[in-house]
Amino acid sequence: MSVVGTPLNAPPLVSPATHAAAVADLLRRYRELPVGTRMRLGKKSSNLFRFGAPPAERLDTSDLTGVISVDPVGLTAEVQGMTTYEDLVAACLARGVMPLVVPQLKTITLGGAVTGLGIESTSFRHGLPHESVREMDILTADGDVITVTPEGEHAELFHGFPNSYGTLGYALRIVIDVQAVEPYVRLEHRRVETAGLEKAIVEACDVDASDAPDFVDGTVFADGHQYLTLGWFTDEPGAAGPSDYTGQQIFYRSIDTRAGDVLTIEDYIWRWDTDWFWCSRALGVQNPVIRALWPRRYRRSDVYRRLVALDRRTGFSNRLRTLTGNPPEEPVIQDVEIPVDRLAEFLHAFHRDIGIEPVWLCPVRLRGQRTWPLYPMKPDELYVNVGFWSSVPEKPGEPEAHNRRIEELVSELGGHKSLYSTVHYDEREFWEHYNGPAYRALKGRYDPHGRLPDLYSKVTGSGRA
Repeated sequence: MSVVGTPLNAPPLVSPATHAAAVADLLRRYRELPVGTRMRLGKKSSNLFRFGAPPAERLDTSDLTGVISVDPVGLTAEVQGMTTYEDLVAACLARGVMPLVVPQLKTITLGGAVTGLGIESTSFRHGLPHESVREMDILTADGDVITVTPEGEHAELFHGFPNSYGTLGYALRIVIDVQAVEPYVRLEHRRVETAGLEKAIVEACDVDASDAPDFVDGTVFADGHQYLTLGWFTDEPGAAGPSDYTGQQIFYRSIDTRAGDVLTIEDYIWRWDTDWFWCSRALGVQNPVIRALWPRRYRRSDVYRRLVALDRRTGFSNRLRTLTGNPPEEPVIQDVEIPVDRLAEFLHAFHRDIGIEPVWLCPVRLRGQRTWPLYPMKPDELYVNVGFWSSVPEKPGEPEAHNRRIEELVSELGGHKSLYSTVHYDEREFWEHYNGPAYRALKGRYDPHGRLPDLYSKVTGSGRA
């Protein structure tokens, strides 16, 4: 049964036979590439913030972008690896379920979230997207397709695949857990003082509490000015009906002006995509006049990201700053996980040394006792993802000083840093953080000829990528 507010144009399911034919075609094209050819799977969009990768042969994957099946009784979905969450969510909501964790942006792919990382406001309950995976078919560097599960012959690849970013292979088919949903989400925006922030997060994330929320995240508008937003599934649309933040109204601004709210489940899932959290303001999209003229179908994260990529390629904004007598700016686009009891320390240093506002907070705890060697987090420990996406004036002679300061701070506080954006660790320190011995063992078994780049060179741009 579909859920109220879900799109009527949910994509049709892909038959197993069609999927098998698409895999066979991809394998044929992959195996025809000359040995030593730089290769990556081609996607229509990217949510990475590492620009300027070396040229490589792009293998078209447009036939691997669908949902094979959704089981609302067994609570699973079988999905092709290059499927966007936009299409996956539409297929799931049409059947009354959703993935356990849906990263915030529509064009993130399931395979990308599993081999990289993803997070959202269900992560205090359900961990990271790769923890929802039951099995995967992975295209290896040597052109074979193997099925990996938590146990069995390839269990080490199953556990080592997250945070490998396509350097150990590519997921072509993924079976994940899903959960049943209600039509709406009821929200409470709770102002929290800095001194009580850590305690408030711990209490909000107590899944055994009698009225434990289904969703928890937070927004820091300025030093000492922050909210936790708690959400509960509901079948009630609210007295005034659900709010709509896909038009002139902007979701993050409502947090500071409304104590409560109701959204459809679809609008809640994509509440951050319409304005790319708050980053659309840098493109003028939050100006009421520009917003009225900006077509609604183009108010989405992938459009904004393409505009940012164009600016990075041309250097237009920094040239304009130079012409107007302003210093060039350093992009600071990062997500980091900080142990909850060190969060106040991080925010204090961040406000002092970096000064970006707003900042997103998202509690996360591993779903179970299983560990993931390339992104080591402690089972049962509550972390808080801190996300910040902006730019600050460069320090003269130190073009990456702010990003390096963040890496130092994360290390000092026992945290972890996602690798979708710029990385400045030297090679020794990088492998200390991301389990070099485990990675080298996996690389030796699943890419013995080095056909794919290694993780350090890929994320730092220091070699083959």
